[in-house]
Amino acid sequence: MSDIAIRLIAPSGYPHDRAAMVRGVERLQAAGCEVSGLDVLERTELRYAGDDAQRVADLNALATCEKLPDIALSIRGGYGATRLLEYIDYAALRERLSGTNTVLVGHSDFTALQMALHARSGLITFGGPMLGPDFGAAAFSDFTWQHFWQTVTAPQATAGWNASGETELDVEGPLWGGNLAMLCSLLGTPYFPGINGRGIDGGILFVEDVGEPPYRIERLLYQLHLSGVLDRQRALLLGDFSACRPSTYDNGYDLSAGFAQIGRLTRVPVIANLPFGHEPDKFTLPFGVPARLRVSGGHARLDFSGYPHLSCSSPCEQGEVGRG
Repeated sequence: MSDIAIRLIAPSGYPHDRAAMVRGVERLQAAGCEVSGLDVLERTELRYAGDDAQRVADLNALATCEKLPDIALSIRGGYGATRLLEYIDYAALRERLSGTNTVLVGHSDFTALQMALHARSGLITFGGPMLGPDFGAAAFSDFTWQHFWQTVTAPQATAGWNASGETELDVEGPLWGGNLAMLCSLLGTPYFPGINGRGIDGGILFVEDVGEPPYRIERLLYQLHLSGVLDRQRALLLGDFSACRPSTYDNGYDLSAGFAQIGRLTRVPVIANLPFGHEPDKFTLPFGVPARLRVSGGHARLDFSGYPHLSCSSPCEQGEVGRG
């Protein structure tokens, strides 16, 4: 396997867990990757990994660098990507990156960039692992590592998992989504994909979140419903909702009650247990590509293709990665 060139970008929070960042770099290097952009790990400005100009320059530089990296990897999430949206050079990035095999990947706050790049540049990015929280995690996930490499080194991939309930489903549509709060924060803006910024019609929408009380999760899903986005989807996939715990005031109301309410509210099939979000195990999911979702006998299978992928072999063993 030839060396895979990875360039680090830091659009959001500063690298507060330095040990995790070091572990992430070392693991990637041990897998045969050349990691550049290490200077972003030294930047701190308030809660951000540098000021706005530095952080947006990480992304805009992809339009002018002499040689594109194979992978542009976000170091972590947090907050800060929203502040960059007005300053991204969408036209230049579209001209340079469209039709290339460069993989842009991250999750959480990175969702804002994915939404904006798809809406303004038509670019396909990936919701997936980041340097510190995933590749540098003390409790390393082979599941995440294997699915990432098997996805980005092949023209098509599959994600399979155990889905609760008795739903039988076979639908096709563009795959899109990410962090629920970030999705809703861009509703009504030019950075929300789709016609008039109202979402991708006939899509397979996946969502996740962290640290939000259950009633806020329900309220965010209501926002997608009331804005007309949710009911135009073929399916809603529920990922991980980490640390989204009720309080004593909730009086028995919890996430399951909120999800049940949304299920009653919409005609869109709601499929749970997708391994994606702020937990160690996560799939790598391309944003905006054709996909097929089949659910039968309590098992869900998501097939997708048409995304940028590397023209080299995976640094891990091949074989279908799934849960259940």
